[in-house]
Amino acid sequence: MSIPFQKYVTKQKANLIGIIVAFLTFTIMWWGAAINRLNIKVANIDVISSTVPEAFDGYRILQFSDFHVGTYGSDTSYVHKVVECINDLKPDLVVFTGDIVNRRTTELMPFISILSKIKAQDGVISILGNHDYGDYCSWPDNNAKDKNLLKMDSLQRAMGWMLLRNQSSVITRGTDSIKVIGVENWGEPPFKKYGDLQKAYPHPDDSNFKILLTHNPEHWRREIAPNDSMKIALTMSGHTHAMQIQAGHWSPSAWRYSTWGGLYKTNNNNDKQLYVNIGLGTVGVPARIGATPELTLITLRKQK
Repeated sequence: MSIPFQKYVTKQKANLIGIIVAFLTFTIMWWGAAINRLNIKVANIDVISSTVPEAFDGYRILQFSDFHVGTYGSDTSYVHKVVECINDLKPDLVVFTGDIVNRRTTELMPFISILSKIKAQDGVISILGNHDYGDYCSWPDNNAKDKNLLKMDSLQRAMGWMLLRNQSSVITRGTDSIKVIGVENWGEPPFKKYGDLQKAYPHPDDSNFKILLTHNPEHWRREIAPNDSMKIALTMSGHTHAMQIQAGHWSPSAWRYSTWGGLYKTNNNNDKQLYVNIGLGTVGVPARIGATPELTLITLRKQK
């Protein structure tokens, strides 16, 4: 009689474990979808470099990325919350590092008036991400796809954003200046490569303090970090989302990207750094298990 009883106890334990695991899984998924994906954390980061111009010592740059506003349909509440948080931080400059929509430019329409309220002394500078080109849609012809991209350009400019498409801009303080370079998406297969740093800034080896906005951090790892002629002090990227899963300092995104979130340097070299923002929105599964939506407030500090 003891053997059947032991089997019964073992089965009951297995059932209990299964119920607990199912409950925990449901709870984590519910929390990630209903609560955490709408939370916002602010990462305060000091970027210290000997090449920071004196007048920009203490300059504050707010980075946000991967908003994917199409996920929210016409619900503007979360976007309002993000804009209020950005403005409350009072940055000198705001930069957006790509993926404003999921598939089509029209997803941006309900949010134009809200996003146009982002304020900073030196404005908002943006770039495109892999989702912003309409590459994930079926279009009747190339003309329709081209119009989609032209509309993206016109809407961002209507919001008061400076969209850099393989272009650069200069910000001055007295006699000092910094250059902001914005490249189009530097894709890896299956993503298309539109980025052209040479076109955006023909002399990356000059002595100017340069900030590069490039959606995919692999651009920095493959072409900026190992190249001594690329004298770019700070690169800012997004794209990874930390795969929308993070526990402490670990994310499964590390299996795909060696630079998936946070601040990176080349051999502890402060004069060539990368920051990867893990994004605000979601794509695919509308949940964030950890990987809390991020705004990054970067303060430039001159290394003494």
